[in-house]
Amino acid sequence: MKSVTAPELARWLQDETRPKPLLLDVREPWEFQICRIEGSQLIPMRALAVRFGELDRDRPIVCICHHGGRSAHVTRFLMHQGFTDVYNLTGGVDAWARQVDPAMPTY
Repeated sequence: MKSVTAPELARWLQDETRPKPLLLDVREPWEFQICRIEGSQLIPMRALAVRFGELDRDRPIVCICHHGGRSAHVTRFLMHQGFTDVYNLTGGVDAWARQVDPAMPTY
């Protein structure tokens, strides 16, 4: 399974030479309301089995949750569904808040 750290993702998002990944947030709606990485798309983990067909297989995907556990499961699930360019955000939005955006609320 491929992973990306919060600082690596921040650099990727700023790099105009790389295709922008889909930021797939798999947390619950109430968590997404507290904090999110700008541009993230919410598809809760529990809904992904019926909604993964909405995802573009040709675009890199970075799976995001609170600390990285749920998103790791989703990353493996998508790989089993034939997605090849999928990453897990190590440490989740908590790591993003601590390492990239200290103004982001945490919970």
